[in-house]
Amino acid sequence: MLQSVKALIFDFDGLILDTETPEVLVWQSIYREHGFNLPVHEWEKTIGGYGISTFDAAEHLSLLSSGRLDPVSMRTRYRRESDMLIHASPVMPGVINMIEQAREQGIQVVIGSSSPHSWVDAHAKRLGIFHYFKHIICQEDVPPGRTKPNPDIYLKALDMLKVRNTEAVVFEDSLNGVEAARRAKIFVVAVPNPLTAKMGVSGDLTVASLADLSLQELMGKVS
Repeated sequence: MLQSVKALIFDFDGLILDTETPEVLVWQSIYREHGFNLPVHEWEKTIGGYGISTFDAAEHLSLLSSGRLDPVSMRTRYRRESDMLIHASPVMPGVINMIEQAREQGIQVVIGSSSPHSWVDAHAKRLGIFHYFKHIICQEDVPPGRTKPNPDIYLKALDMLKVRNTEAVVFEDSLNGVEAARRAKIFVVAVPNPLTAKMGVSGDLTVASLADLSLQELMGKVS
């Protein structure tokens, strides 16, 4: 049981910013344009980390087209189109309120993401939330191949914050992320986004949106 919560650790993609729904929508559109269907069940396994699958949508589409479609150009198009959608997306509901409540109570707030700093830091600055976080831990901060579902990112966060696993709460949206938190033995709140909700993601506590959960209610669940 948590004796006292000293840190909140937030995943980024799909939890703070829904980057995942735009990305799958763009790949689905590209696949359909060429007469194929994106195997969403394979794509879903890569969300939050590559522990469950190494599926590559561009390589798969190239294979389906017998090499007619170049994976490099497909990735370039996918990145351009999905970035346009992502840049038009706001912070997920309830996230800023939870962060502000935590900071008012002296609880440390960090990000723990399998994505690179170039991605997470840039979006956090663009969204005006970078200053909220004491640390941002990303894929470069753990050994190669040790992102989620491995616990390394969350263990690194605990070490940097000087808190025990019983003094932290993780917020996650994906199967890989929830598994990483569980391996680190940290209480995990699952907040599935529209895409990961279809995957049966659940945690020690599961809510449809952080807008449905106050810090006080969270403390009541974990204490």
